Amino acid sequence: MDQLHKCQANYVPLSPITFLQRAAVVYSDRTSVVFEGIQFTWKETYDRCRRMASSLRSLNVSKNDVVSVLAPNVPAMYEMHFAVPMAGAVLNTVNTRLDAASVATILKHSEAKVFFVDYEYVRLARDALKHLIDDANAPLPLVVVIDDIDAPTGIRLGELEYEQLIASGDPMYLPCPLHDEWDPIALNYTSGTTSAPKGVVYSHRGAFLSTLSLLLQWEVGSEPVYLWSLPMFHCNGWTFTWGMAARGGANVCIRATTARDMYRAIADHHVTHMCSAPIVFNILLEASPAERRTLAAPVSVLTGGAPPPAPLLEKIERLGFRVTHAYGLTEATGPALVCEWREEWNHRPAPEQARLKSRQGISVLTLADVDVKDVETMRSVPRDGNSLGEIVLRGSSIMKGYYKNREATDAAFRDGWFLTGDVGVIHPDGYVEIKDRSKDVIISGGENISSVEVETILYRHPMVLEAAVVAMPHPHWGETPCAFLTVKRECEAGSIREEDIISYCRNSMSRFMVPKKVVFMEELPKTSTGKIQKFLLRETARGLKVTEGNRTPQGGAAPQGKPQVGYVNRNNGHGQPEAQEQVLAFSRL
Repeated sequence: MDQLHKCQANYVPLSPITFLQRAAVVYSDRTSVVFEGIQFTWKETYDRCRRMASSLRSLNVSKNDVVSVLAPNVPAMYEMHFAVPMAGAVLNTVNTRLDAASVATILKHSEAKVFFVDYEYVRLARDALKHLIDDANAPLPLVVVIDDIDAPTGIRLGELEYEQLIASGDPMYLPCPLHDEWDPIALNYTSGTTSAPKGVVYSHRGAFLSTLSLLLQWEVGSEPVYLWSLPMFHCNGWTFTWGMAARGGANVCIRATTARDMYRAIADHHVTHMCSAPIVFNILLEASPAERRTLAAPVSVLTGGAPPPAPLLEKIERLGFRVTHAYGLTEATGPALVCEWREEWNHRPAPEQARLKSRQGISVLTLADVDVKDVETMRSVPRDGNSLGEIVLRGSSIMKGYYKNREATDAAFRDGWFLTGDVGVIHPDGYVEIKDRSKDVIISGGENISSVEVETILYRHPMVLEAAVVAMPHPHWGETPCAFLTVKRECEAGSIREEDIISYCRNSMSRFMVPKKVVFMEELPKTSTGKIQKFLLRETARGLKVTEGNRTPQGGAAPQGKPQVGYVNRNNGHGQPEAQEQVLAFSRL
């Protein structure tokens, strides 16, 4: 077979940009983007992206230059996912929930050549740019404002405007040729709760394969109508920015995930698919009668961001949402595991179905392998659904590495595996279930307690809206669970007390797992990506005292057993301290 060789006829570098080129031909007249009074076809979207890519080149954007975008889910944000790499550049979508200092840090670290800013975030961008001006070593990017038909007048950061660049661009521009599919396509920053965020680099190959994998495993058919309830800055919308072009779908864009806007969009546009973190379920469930609209047909939902409690899944599915659970993280180009549903499970009781669905599942097709290992020995744990270890991944969808951070990259990769820092088990059927972040495991008297398991039971309480469980010091056990709760808005003040929750827990879980302290809050602290900030709750818990009468369960003895897989040092399993928490897109977001 030596006479066989690679040529342009039998080898083309993989890139999700080809999805748009194909859509412009085979889906040319189908609706591509819908936003308020705006509607485009796939032919028009391709034309607009070529024009923008042409304009970027005229602004001296060269191969591998970084182009940053600070915008909500609007058409321009969607188009940049194609236009920027078509210009040979690397797309950096900035989290709109960050503060000005964090935005400035990202712009400086990425050395962004151009900075696109939606009118809604002009003031945030202006404050971020002031930080760069004060830093003599930070280059200033060229700024382009994304205007809108409803944009207030008189706010400008510069002379350039998005639609003007579209109008002046060359509609016949040919995308910059891709010679190596390992080239970077996107740069996404982790949330960095207490430390500087890390820049995660995606390749064209990884983005292409991850997109196809998710379309297959979520069983997305032709002509889906996709609601952008997930921010596009979250791992490039879990790659569905590119995926909708691959299936000729319609992208329904909304600026904010309010209950009114989501229900209205679902009803008006006959939405078939959407993605969200579990927190969005609460928004939909807590909607007032005036905000709700009846679902004419079931809506498929891919969820992640935190392990969704089974009771929450039961509630949202009663409304007509069909939920598929995924797990992943920024470093895995989005979802890495999907809880594929088995036909035989349809005959199980609803609570059992919800419990099965709350597991993280099996690897996406892009991954070569997934395992749960004792990271001290790198040996696989038994597949018994009980033995704890760290979830590890490998495959083409794993990041190229952390931008300008070789030390962190080397720490994340070990013996051919990417270490996620998440504690989990593998069930006999091969499905992975996350139990905790390694630093969130509570070790009480030598017994490992999964905060996720305690939270799941708390979510079953009829008055509980959100729950977070962390470790607090205990004079006898070393540490013990402390629960932070928010209650549903219809609950009257004082209708539920700490002793009510503790009593409920005693009747629902093992005694050593029962929280010894319950704190009610109006709102749980969250990161800019919507993840509950447990490190802040841990700090609060350190200053609390065990509720009187709950120091030792009556007739109880200290729980026995040894800490498993060495998580007592409370790091993420590969030497990174607690402060260096990373974003989890999906069951870690």
